Amino acid sequence: MKYHESVLLQEVISYLDPKPGKKFIDATLGGGGHTAKLLENGATVLGIDRDPDAIAHVKESLLPRYLKNLEVVQGNFSQIAEIAKNHNFNMVDGILLDLGVSSHQLDTGSRGFSFNEAGPLDMRMDPNITIRAYDIVNNFEKRRLNEVFQAYGEEKFAGPIAAAICSTREVSPIETTKQLAELIEKCVARWQYKGK
Repeated sequence: MKYHESVLLQEVISYLDPKPGKKFIDATLGGGGHTAKLLENGATVLGIDRDPDAIAHVKESLLPRYLKNLEVVQGNFSQIAEIAKNHNFNMVDGILLDLGVSSHQLDTGSRGFSFNEAGPLDMRMDPNITIRAYDIVNNFEKRRLNEVFQAYGEEKFAGPIAAAICSTREVSPIETTKQLAELIEKCVARWQYKGK
């Protein structure tokens, strides 16, 4: 099974036009699909990702073949300037950011991103971060949950979902991705029915 399916791979490579002598930063390394193509075309790449699983995968699959042309760093793309400076990537020919969750993260139930696979309500890109989705879902007040769902999810039913979460957790905590998905599904269906 592939670790992750890269988005718009051919289009990105065509646009960046990698070749020997060119330097790129892949600031969301993921499974290394874009980076592999850049390297295959002779470019040098600094790969950054906050997910230690992604870093381990790329170190195992790509680093042995492209030792001279690939540097891999665990970090957040928000620190790109500092990471680039520390690794002599001050002047580059392109920077790539493939934002979002990887298919590997979604397919691995234990990571807590998937609503199809039962797993703990985690959703941390970097497991060293202390706050989990569980903590937010079970501790944020209704107003804050509503704000999160509106601001980050552009969720039309943010208010009703926040209210449903708060009333459900009064009985018992919401612990799994499946519990949360089912709660949201019921809530949205109820509000869509009311809107008809």
